[in-house]
Amino acid sequence: MRRRVSRTDHRPSDPQPCMRALRILGLLLLALAVPAAATTVDNFVLLDHAGDAHELYYGDPAAIVVLVQGNGCPIVRAALPTFKALRDEFEPQNVRFLMLNANLQDDRRSIRNEAAEWAIDMPVLDDSTQLIGESLGLIRTGEVLVIDPASRQLVYRGPIDDRLTYERQKAAANDHYLRDALTAQLAGEPIAVAQRDAVGCLINFPERKADHAQISYSDTIAPLLKEKCAVCHHPGGIGPWAMTSYTMVRGFAPMMREVIRTKRMPPWHADPHIGIWVGDRSMSDEQTRTLVHWIEAGAPRGDGPDPLATVGAASDVWPLGEPDLVLEVPPFTVPASGVVDYQFPVIKNPLTDGVWVSAATVIPGDRNVVHHVLVGASNGPSTAPRNEESVFDNYIIGYAPGNESARMPEGTGVFVPAGADFLLQMHYTPYGKEAVDRTRIGLYFADQAPGNFLRHQVVLDPTIRIPPNAGRHEEVAYYPFERAARLHLLVPHAHYRGRSSRFELQYPDGRSEVLLSVPNYDFNWQRTYEFAEPKAVPAGARLVHRTEYDNSAANPGNPAPERTVPWGLQSWDEMLYGAFSFSYVDESSDAPIYDKLAADTRQWFGFMDRNLDGRLVWTEMPKQLKRRLVQGFKQVDTNGDGGLDVDEFINLRRMGARQAAAAASVGSD
Repeated sequence: MRRRVSRTDHRPSDPQPCMRALRILGLLLLALAVPAAATTVDNFVLLDHAGDAHELYYGDPAAIVVLVQGNGCPIVRAALPTFKALRDEFEPQNVRFLMLNANLQDDRRSIRNEAAEWAIDMPVLDDSTQLIGESLGLIRTGEVLVIDPASRQLVYRGPIDDRLTYERQKAAANDHYLRDALTAQLAGEPIAVAQRDAVGCLINFPERKADHAQISYSDTIAPLLKEKCAVCHHPGGIGPWAMTSYTMVRGFAPMMREVIRTKRMPPWHADPHIGIWVGDRSMSDEQTRTLVHWIEAGAPRGDGPDPLATVGAASDVWPLGEPDLVLEVPPFTVPASGVVDYQFPVIKNPLTDGVWVSAATVIPGDRNVVHHVLVGASNGPSTAPRNEESVFDNYIIGYAPGNESARMPEGTGVFVPAGADFLLQMHYTPYGKEAVDRTRIGLYFADQAPGNFLRHQVVLDPTIRIPPNAGRHEEVAYYPFERAARLHLLVPHAHYRGRSSRFELQYPDGRSEVLLSVPNYDFNWQRTYEFAEPKAVPAGARLVHRTEYDNSAANPGNPAPERTVPWGLQSWDEMLYGAFSFSYVDESSDAPIYDKLAADTRQWFGFMDRNLDGRLVWTEMPKQLKRRLVQGFKQVDTNGDGGLDVDEFINLRRMGARQAAAAASVGSD
């Protein structure tokens, strides 16, 4: 007998509709488990509120979480405790946490102030161009993004949880969206709901509404490229391709967008918030926005002539005009592969009179193999043995890609006495094909003495030891100025493991000022940073140089993360090396006061003083110095404070020099 079905009994007599419904429900749940359209997140580099550089895809994190931050947004401020707690929970599981500010009204200073007031203890990336926020499709602050670095896909976007809404908040969340998303991501499982609407403050992206296809290639883009890029990207230049036409630019446009977003180009790495520099090659935020928007609009040609058609090939024409003296470096054969030791050729001076060098240019014979060239001169005729540092005794110019010519700062010059030899340091790097280099150096002389000497010195530490697998290892040294000076040039230098570098001026009253910060150091570009206005240095101040190194496997240029890295000339070793040029206020070209022994001693003191307290105590001294002072330390420590200050250390070295001279005199007799 067939059972009657009541109105309240919903079980179907036929099981097939039930099975079909279950299959449909399963398909719906599966559809909710993945985004409707996967979003690819391209790589980028941004500076944070403290001026540190961050590359999105650096290292090998399991997931990357980005909270969209905005100053004054109550949703963001209220979310901070929860976001920090999740950071503390998931960071040990190799999840990277960042914040991103793309607000028009916020800048680094105001973001830094917000971070201090609200105890934000993680990087807040400053998207000053809004290009990153645009590409991520941001709408509101308070939203979080979860990115899978392996696929570079956005796997979750939405609120942290359901606790916050406008003008009110729950005591505790019922649904923990971000925690659930991260748990699923780490387990390799699909995220149940990949996108939710977030609450927060709307972000104004005015350029998102603009018609970027109307940007003029002829009037705007080509002149910009000619000014900022074609100096290297011309036929025969150091750029890998030449910007000689619209067709070339259009073909490389996607690559241009990539290298701009990751700050590989233009190759100018100084923090734009610190210092004003001669020959600044960086692009402004407006220029960057315009160029990237044009590329993203499809790089339209539009009407008008092609200004890049006039970009000519590199030639042997001297960029500063015909030199007064051309030095021919002896030909050197660079093999196709292997390691080439540094070369130290000496070129005899053909001049019979002393000259003041006011400018110089280096033209490499083969740009593919010449990594750098250092040029100096001896201080007079001498047959004394020379070493790798002799080029700095009377330094003239350093060449590296992007650093071909130099004019001495106004009112200064380098004096080369009659009979002095020209000393060079040549660094060659094989590139797969044997080459013969014939580098030339052009020197330009002043008609009369310029008024002052341009002096050169280096903050260094040849005793550095970078531990294995250290991701952020800092080394520091300083140079103490005994008299007032003017700083003209700064040159940070490191090798493959260099991550960031900075110069600071510590004043006698204890104040400290950052003069130059290079947050995203690139070994391929050895830039000289010349102050637009010389920096006044009072007597008793210190020039402090810091470099941070990445000796971890996350550094793609690291040849051996497991190695303890020492100081060394070759690029697989490292250097703490901050060169600078200066002039003494009370020195003049007709009244030199430079004391090389004292200057070198100050350099040594600046890296031996490990705790930067201005005194060398017994534990800071190298073994050779300890052996010398084991019986006579009290006689050298004239003020009796238990350490040697810089003046006492200089007196010690003068005493040693006198003793060595006396011994040599006795030996000659």
